[in-house]
Amino acid sequence: MSLTYQESVEDEIAADQEQETFQRPAYYTYIIVAAIIVVALVQFGAGLEPSIDAAGFDKPAFLNGHQYWLILTGAAVHGSVAHVLMNSYALYSFGQIFEMLSNRAHLAIVFLLSAIGGGLLSLVFMPDGRSVGASGGIVGLVGYLTVYAFRRRQFISPEFRKSLLINIGFILLFGLVLYGLVDNAAHIGGLLTGAVYALIQVPGDAHTDPREAGPLTEFAGLAALGIYLATCGFAILLILHIV
Repeated sequence: MSLTYQESVEDEIAADQEQETFQRPAYYTYIIVAAIIVVALVQFGAGLEPSIDAAGFDKPAFLNGHQYWLILTGAAVHGSVAHVLMNSYALYSFGQIFEMLSNRAHLAIVFLLSAIGGGLLSLVFMPDGRSVGASGGIVGLVGYLTVYAFRRRQFISPEFRKSLLINIGFILLFGLVLYGLVDNAAHIGGLLTGAVYALIQVPGDAHTDPREAGPLTEFAGLAALGIYLATCGFAILLILHIV
C-alpha cells in the first residue's frame, strides 16, 4: 500500500507534514507487536488449545459475570501460527502508517477501544464459544485511517484512499468466506469503533496538525498502551496457570 501526499492549495503545509512524517519511529506499534509475539511464544510452549481455554474470550463466562477480563485477554492470544503472523504483519503495516499520520497516543487508544468494541459486537452476534486474536483492534486502525484519509483528502492521494477501501472489502469478504472460522462481527465492531473515534478526533481544518496531542491525550495513550501490556502479562499468567 503506497502513501503519498498530493499537491493542493496547502502545498507548504503538506510539504512540512511530509518531511516530519517520515522521521517518526512507530514506537507504540513495535511495542504492541512485540507483546503479541511474546504471548504467542508462551502459547506455543504451553500448547495452543490449553492457552485458548485459559485466556481466550469465553463469551458464556463473560455473560455470566465471571472472568470479565477475558474480553481483553482474548485480544492477546491467537489460534495458530498463521493467525499470529498475519495479525502481527497487519498491525506492523497499518500501525506504522497510523503513527506517521497521527499521534501515537491515538494509536494505542484506538487499538484498545477497537479490541473491546469488536469483542462486544462479537458478543451480540456470536454469544457462544470463544474468540481469540487482536484483529478487532487492528481493523480499528484501518477504520481510523479510512476516515482520516477522507477528512484530510487535501494531503492524501486517491490511491491511498482506494487501497484502504480495498483492504476493508477484503477483510469483510475474508470473514464471509470463512464464516464460522473468522469472527466477522469482531472485525466490524473494531472497524466501526476506529471510524467513530476518527470522526471525533481527526481535524478537518488543514491548518490543524492531527499529530499534535495535549498532555491529557498523551497520558490516555500511555494508559491504553499500559493496559494492553498488562493484559498480555495477565494472559501469560493465565496460560501458565500462575493465577
